[in-house]
Amino acid sequence: MVRPALGVLADVCCVLAFVIIGRGEHHDGVTLAGVASTAWPFLAGLALGEGAGRTWRKPFAPWPAGVVTWACTVLFGQALRVVSGQGTEPAFVLVSAAFLGLFLVGWRLVAHLVAGGRRIVRG
Repeated sequence: MVRPALGVLADVCCVLAFVIIGRGEHHDGVTLAGVASTAWPFLAGLALGEGAGRTWRKPFAPWPAGVVTWACTVLFGQALRVVSGQGTEPAFVLVSAAFLGLFLVGWRLVAHLVAGGRRIVRG
């Protein structure tokens, strides 16, 4: 049970890092309310991705856990931003896809390499 929880925690930290860095770069302020407003669509997409990717089975696996989680986080996160009236400029969509892909799949690839290509998590 600890490893799936660590996987979710790592993913949430990746989304929050994306939001905090982005808000800081655009001088939007890194307030709790601002971060929550920007993060919730992506965290909701992340939750859908965790379920769709069945990440609790192999939370450290780049495929399918990392890729499915990334795709759902971006797709549903952007869709929820549209529904909630938040911006979805093409450049933002591309940056969010790149950053979240690098981080959500990337930490799993690093874990896989550190483990020497072995399976790091069983069920």
